[in-house]
Amino acid sequence: FSYGAPDQLSGTDFASGDPRCAAPEGETTTMTRSTLVDRQSVLTAASAAHVTNNVIDAEAIRVEFPILAQTNARGQRLSYLDSAASAQKPVQVLDALDDYYRRYNANIHRGVYSLSEQATNAYEAAREQVASFINAQPRECIFVPNTTEAINLVAQTWGRENLDPGDLIINTVLDHHSNLVPWQLLARQTGARTAYVPIRADGQLDLQHFETLLAQGPKLVAFSHVSNAVGTVNDAVWLTQRAKAAGATVVIDAAQSAPHRPLDVQAIGCDFLAFSGHKVMGPMGSGVLFGRYERLAEMPPFMAGGGMVANVTLDGATWADAPARFEAGTPAVGEAIGLGVATRYLDTLDRTAVAAHEEHLAELARAGLSEIPGVELHGPLSASARSGIVGFTVEGLHPGEVAEVLDDDHVAVRAGRHCCHPLFNALGLDAIIRASFYVYNTEDDVNRLINGVDRARRLLGPRSFSAATPARSGDPCSSRQSA
Repeated sequence: FSYGAPDQLSGTDFASGDPRCAAPEGETTTMTRSTLVDRQSVLTAASAAHVTNNVIDAEAIRVEFPILAQTNARGQRLSYLDSAASAQKPVQVLDALDDYYRRYNANIHRGVYSLSEQATNAYEAAREQVASFINAQPRECIFVPNTTEAINLVAQTWGRENLDPGDLIINTVLDHHSNLVPWQLLARQTGARTAYVPIRADGQLDLQHFETLLAQGPKLVAFSHVSNAVGTVNDAVWLTQRAKAAGATVVIDAAQSAPHRPLDVQAIGCDFLAFSGHKVMGPMGSGVLFGRYERLAEMPPFMAGGGMVANVTLDGATWADAPARFEAGTPAVGEAIGLGVATRYLDTLDRTAVAAHEEHLAELARAGLSEIPGVELHGPLSASARSGIVGFTVEGLHPGEVAEVLDDDHVAVRAGRHCCHPLFNALGLDAIIRASFYVYNTEDDVNRLINGVDRARRLLGPRSFSAATPARSGDPCSSRQSA
């Protein structure tokens, strides 16, 4: 597939069963990838009306998320406060997936028949959209199943090629296991060593310790833009600038920032950045790894097979250029298309307004929860360093028990260690309850959370909860075992 080629095809649009986007009956439409992107905007045009003077109309947005219309047996509507784990999907994304599988499901970059050409154009239009979403070039954006695989890809390609015994890898205590364990594994494989930036008492990174580690000349610095557990927002630009000045390659886990705030890889200056589709309202099994092209060009493949080669003989193979080099086999075509639609939907809403809306709800929740006896809030003390994530515990109660009472009220939260064992060990906590807000949440959701936590406290009463109490959260990261 050649970027910039016309690649015309016959058919209707790629992104919807919406009659507003379809060609008139009996007609065919000749489309290029740019036409496909233009047609996609019809799907999200109505969403722009949900933002007035940078204020989100969350009630209007909720209507576009079919799953949020459900009620429980008592007629209570769903308050979904677990978007940090996985966001719900707007009808535009659901329609795009349905449309692909119903109308032009085919393999890409292979066939010369119209279905394959339409699928190829839609797939590459999605790549162009996600590149625009983070201000990158399309050839710098690799489709991956999730952030976890993206970071493992970098570790096992760039890392294996560039790290030597004794080289330093810097992580932070705030990091999710997906941005921590791959580097530990790489260190074992190469003989490199690891060091970690701790957190201060105010819940933010100890930047003085970071500077001390940078003085040792690290080869790699990897950090999370936003903490998935306690919502700490790290200054990605400053951290990247300091790391690059020390000669390090920089990898950013943007799984918790891409859905909620503007993201510009050029302004940040990082070498690699990853995010998951399912957290930005896209399908599960979709995600993006951004890599600066000069980095990708020097990296070996992560997996071998069809689609990632330039030529194969019985004596060996040569590799295709990026991004194809890192997309072996048949990709998740429909999921990539759905991710393109999701990112355009977010662009239409304006992520600056999205972030302000979520942070407003989080501050209301923190204020209300702080008035409940026995509730302790966890996370940065400074509001400017917080995202739309609220972590808390209730004295004497296991977080899983509180989450079960909330679920009875049709309020969905996460309870556990949130795949951040080192962070919880540093905080001296076994588990917390996490409420995470998104664009479709309202002040009513905040009130229901506060009332539900107070009901749990009164219903269950103080218990002698300790670290030995069995976890009831259903969270595989709830174990006391250290990562």
